[in-house]
Amino acid sequence: MIKKIIGLSFAASATLFAQSDLEQLKTQLAQQQRIIAALQQRVEELETKQTSASAAATANVQTPTSTFDQKSFLPDIALILNGSAVGRNVDNSTYESYFIPGFSEFDPEEESEIPYNKNRGFNFNYAELAMHSTIGPYFDADAVFHLHPDEFEIEEAYITSRALPYGLRAKAGKFLSEFGRINSIHQHAWDFTSQPLAYEAIFGAEGLNDAGAQLQWVLPTDTYLMAGFEALQGSNDVSFGNIEKNNLYVGYLKAGADITDNTTLLSGLSIAHGKNEEGLDTNVYGADLTFKMMLDSYSSLAWQSELLYRDKDTSEGDHDQAGYYTQLVYDYNQNWATGIRYERLYKNLVDEPNDLERTSAMLEYKPFEFSKFRLQYAYDRSKIFGDERKNISEILLDFTIEAGAHGAHAF
Repeated sequence: MIKKIIGLSFAASATLFAQSDLEQLKTQLAQQQRIIAALQQRVEELETKQTSASAAATANVQTPTSTFDQKSFLPDIALILNGSAVGRNVDNSTYESYFIPGFSEFDPEEESEIPYNKNRGFNFNYAELAMHSTIGPYFDADAVFHLHPDEFEIEEAYITSRALPYGLRAKAGKFLSEFGRINSIHQHAWDFTSQPLAYEAIFGAEGLNDAGAQLQWVLPTDTYLMAGFEALQGSNDVSFGNIEKNNLYVGYLKAGADITDNTTLLSGLSIAHGKNEEGLDTNVYGADLTFKMMLDSYSSLAWQSELLYRDKDTSEGDHDQAGYYTQLVYDYNQNWATGIRYERLYKNLVDEPNDLERTSAMLEYKPFEFSKFRLQYAYDRSKIFGDERKNISEILLDFTIEAGAHGAHAF
């Protein structure tokens, strides 16, 4: 009997414990169901928000196609201002009459072309307005206008291809030829304020700037190698000038290589062949070499030299003339730079001087990337005034300010 009672007691206890576990399981299941329901509701809310955001984004993307946006058709515009204060040991009227013996002549009936730093005292040299725009997938359009105190001129205006195969690029319009090293660089980007003597003597104050077409090819080599050809009208009357048809052709080969991680070497050979005002041949040959070493992020040392040689046929005979410049520029940091340049016209006509030379030194301060002030001194033995060769001492302080979307200049 006792055994039955004990057995029934154990059975009752087991039943009670089982019922208790079942209640706990039911409670836990109910809690989990509530959590799942809450999570499901949260997922539905997030899906609704995501759908709304996608619809809004799609609407924003589609808006420009249905609404004309005039701003997208406006070109990038840059404004560049340049002026100077000049001290010179020659008065203004005398200076306007200068010429380089053997290379140019003074014509009293024509005003001398002196585009920069013409007068003692203050000069506003120019305001340059540059525009750039991408015209669809195939062309870029560029225009550069020079506003001088007494004239307005189109410095450059051309289109450039964007999508030619095999490393080719084409240009057409009015542009600065890429003959040599410095001809295609605008005045405000020169290392020195004055144009090199060799360029002024052989191409004139405006350099080689003409209407025509250009084709360049960057060769598929490990080092930079570019070949270029230009067909120009030939309106440069210092060396060419026969414009009955296009009579000027320019070719060049430019190469560049990194000698070390911090040192770059650039070199180039150029030739310009055309007809002068007498209808006879003129050939101008050029060779340039640039060596630049980066000392740190903002400090560098650059040595640049260039030689020009002209063979000009005239009714009086064959005229061979030549000149060169060499310069060293040290960028101390992002604010300060200094440099020195020596230049000489060493080959001239018979009975004309062949020691026409100029030495310049400059100190440049750039408070900001788009502004600079340059102090420059030059001792010039290259000019004749009337019948007198006179040495010129010149000191100037010039400023250049750039505003707007102005592209970087080539190295």
